[in-house]
Amino acid sequence: MIAAADFNITKIETSKLNDINLENIPFGKYFTDYMLEVDYEEGEWKTPEIKPYQPLLMEPSLAAIHYGQAIFEGIKAYRNEAGDIQVFRPYDNYKRFNQSAVRMQMPEVPEDIFMEGMKLLISMDKSWVPSQADHSLYIRPFMFSSDEMIGVRPSEKYKFMIILSPTGPYYSAPMRIYVEEQYVRAVPGGVGYAKAAGNYGAAMFATAEAKKKGYDQVLWTDAYEHKYVQECGTMNVFFIIGNTAITPDLDQGTILAGVTRDSVITVLKEMGFTVEERPLSIDDVIDAHKAGLLYEVFGTGTAATISLIKELRYKDYVMEFDVTKWQAAPEVKNRLNDIRYGKSADNNGWMVKV
Repeated sequence: MIAAADFNITKIETSKLNDINLENIPFGKYFTDYMLEVDYEEGEWKTPEIKPYQPLLMEPSLAAIHYGQAIFEGIKAYRNEAGDIQVFRPYDNYKRFNQSAVRMQMPEVPEDIFMEGMKLLISMDKSWVPSQADHSLYIRPFMFSSDEMIGVRPSEKYKFMIILSPTGPYYSAPMRIYVEEQYVRAVPGGVGYAKAAGNYGAAMFATAEAKKKGYDQVLWTDAYEHKYVQECGTMNVFFIIGNTAITPDLDQGTILAGVTRDSVITVLKEMGFTVEERPLSIDDVIDAHKAGLLYEVFGTGTAATISLIKELRYKDYVMEFDVTKWQAAPEVKNRLNDIRYGKSADNNGWMVKV
């Protein structure tokens, strides 16, 4: 087991925080004083380091640039009302990180390096964790192949890192969504369930095409029939039909097993909803809308927790929603925030103290 004393630590001279105002800070723009870095070489993980945040020196032949062996996670830490810093469900992200690693033929990261390294890094950057409402510290673990040669094969060397970014409120306006029928995000047997960097790069073209039509994002459909809904942009998606919350199931491996998705399922059940994880066709969505039973549609993810959808378009059929009257999605978001900021009891053991 690796303990805090086993990390090589290089201290900063002056904190960058002196020049940054943490109030209303934009998402993903500023990064803390330190970062974690550890190399995998000759079949083993080397001594992890925590050092000042700095550029990486890379060869042009770096394998990750050419062949896309790169994965990441998104986690958040919160400062509660007592001043304690707690991380939301990091063990679930750690488990998913290694599932992505296996799929991308990369080495699994040991739990002590991932978890102890993350905790130590946050403790060294604890002044960066905002205390204002709706603020948090975004945690980005990632790994990429680091062989310095060109050749289509799994790399023999890898670099695992964690960087931190303070973020303010993610005020995402209710979205207009275009149901995608030509391009696909994932296919059975592919890497849709992995948090691989290439998944996000491949999605950008379809998203850009939707934006040309005046929409914010796409609702992906299955690769074979373009009939069954999958993810909404980079988020999982939920449909409130009657007193039932329906979200696409994970069985085919085409959908990311979102940590927020799983949390929302738990909270919805606590609120009295029946939750179904199953295939859902766009035809069924339209039928529910025509019958007046489609009450809410929303995306879930780490950044915004809940993203409301005010319009959903499939071919020439447009579904519009008055999000100001919604009850389920706002209540789910409030309940999750109360747990994260220590205002409600953490009955599910989701929060991990740093």
